[in-house]
Amino acid sequence: MVIVIIIVVLLLLAGLIYVLLRNSLINLNQRVGESWSGIDVQLKRRHDLVPNLVESVKGYATHERETFEKVTQARAAAMQASGPAEAGQAEGQLTAALGGLRVVAEQYPQLRATENFQQLQRQLSELEDEIQASRRIYNSNVQQFNTRIQQFPASIPAKQMGYAEKEYFAITEPGEREVPEVSFSRGQTAEQG
Repeated sequence: MVIVIIIVVLLLLAGLIYVLLRNSLINLNQRVGESWSGIDVQLKRRHDLVPNLVESVKGYATHERETFEKVTQARAAAMQASGPAEAGQAEGQLTAALGGLRVVAEQYPQLRATENFQQLQRQLSELEDEIQASRRIYNSNVQQFNTRIQQFPASIPAKQMGYAEKEYFAITEPGEREVPEVSFSRGQTAEQG
């Protein structure tokens, strides 16, 4: 009789542990989803701000058509991106295109002096900070989730629930990770691109 009670208690304990593990995995998965929605909101706000910024620069620099097209195309690609990896790459290209737009704006002191342009620049800068803060929260939640689904015994219900590792979110600009080549010929240092 004592053996039966011990077996029942062990089975109940195993069932309780399984339920707790399963619930913690669900909680972590929900936190990852919620933190991604935070990033998504900030990215949409950024996408909405870009046309206003382009229009304010267009009024001063009408001959910079190529720059405006790059920004517009990068914005469209960023809005179509799905998932952290694709969104990170598309947002990196948008960031690079916006950098080109800033270079154009630097050539027009009267544009930089306008209140509208300054306000748009300030909003864009604030959005960049909010995106970075949201990214840190999201990536922290992804790290916790990925670690948990790999650890025993949580890996058992994770596999049963079909959970796979989540992607981290990083905005990478084109060429950002490339190492520049340096030449020491003719006694001068020259960066080649």
